[in-house]
Amino acid sequence: MNDSTDVKSYICIKTVKAKPMTRKEAEKLGLVRNPESDTAPDEKGYYVLYKDGYESWSPKDVFEDGYVNNELEEVAKSDSEEEQKFDFGNAIRMLKHGKKVSREGWNGKGMWLVLQPTTPNIELRDGSIYKKAGLEKVTIGAHIDMFTAQGTMQPGWLASQSDMLAEDWLLVD
Repeated sequence: MNDSTDVKSYICIKTVKAKPMTRKEAEKLGLVRNPESDTAPDEKGYYVLYKDGYESWSPKDVFEDGYVNNELEEVAKSDSEEEQKFDFGNAIRMLKHGKKVSREGWNGKGMWLVLQPTTPNIELRDGSIYKKAGLEKVTIGAHIDMFTAQGTMQPGWLASQSDMLAEDWLLVD
């Protein structure tokens, strides 16, 4: 296709299972379209399994250009403390899966975060700030809470620049 005037740019967002596999191994499984190609049989790549059961093989550079490792499963299985560290994106994923997370670099020990999901239609107690504001019921939106070094819960924790760029996030038991 030489005419690119109608070609649009797309971003692929899907979850697959994959493992490293050479072209030769993929050929044995019938996953390579052109087994007679000039490409070296020891070319590195990935076996790819899609949610619908479709299997394929992808060259390493093509696969790694389109997919990012979802560390969520690997972190949960890991025995090594070093392997259990992850970035802020994965910390958010962990929170969304009901896990507690913390940073190794936080000065206060024993601090951790949880995601409080949206709580709909809460009937308010007499004397609460919301009741004093004239509300009878309220829906509280999802937010991240922090258990502080002082032993209190701080609702509505916000990440700092260093928190968002850190790669020392950990699961908390």
